[in-house]
Amino acid sequence: MYNRVRRKKVAEINVVPYIDVMLVLLIIFMVTAPLITQGVKVDLPKADAEPLSKDQKPPLVASVDAEGNYYLAVGTSKNQKLSGEEVASLVKAHLAKAPDTPVVVNGDGAVSYDAVIQLMVLLQKQAGVPSVGLMTDSPEK
Repeated sequence: MYNRVRRKKVAEINVVPYIDVMLVLLIIFMVTAPLITQGVKVDLPKADAEPLSKDQKPPLVASVDAEGNYYLAVGTSKNQKLSGEEVASLVKAHLAKAPDTPVVVNGDGAVSYDAVIQLMVLLQKQAGVPSVGLMTDSPEK
């Protein structure tokens, strides 16, 4: 009678639904990424100080937490616990590329005054920072 033409079975995967899912996930991550804040949790002392000007470069933020651990944030980089020598060498390397970058110390309010001063001396002597600023929170009105 009729000769039926047998079709070969296709063993290919339809990837279109996977591409759709990936695009949705990409959009979700793009929207949520700026909302994630990074940094070391410190309780800054309150003071009525002038903020950095908006046209200035983003500062290098050297932090010391309540336990006396050192951290360094450059732009949006993640904070990692560092030794004093590592902080000094990283700051020195960054200032070699961009010498007009401001450097500020972000010290927890509960940390000893000595730990903040030691970090400032480390930045000035070993890293060659000409001036170091101190970060504060604005007082509640």
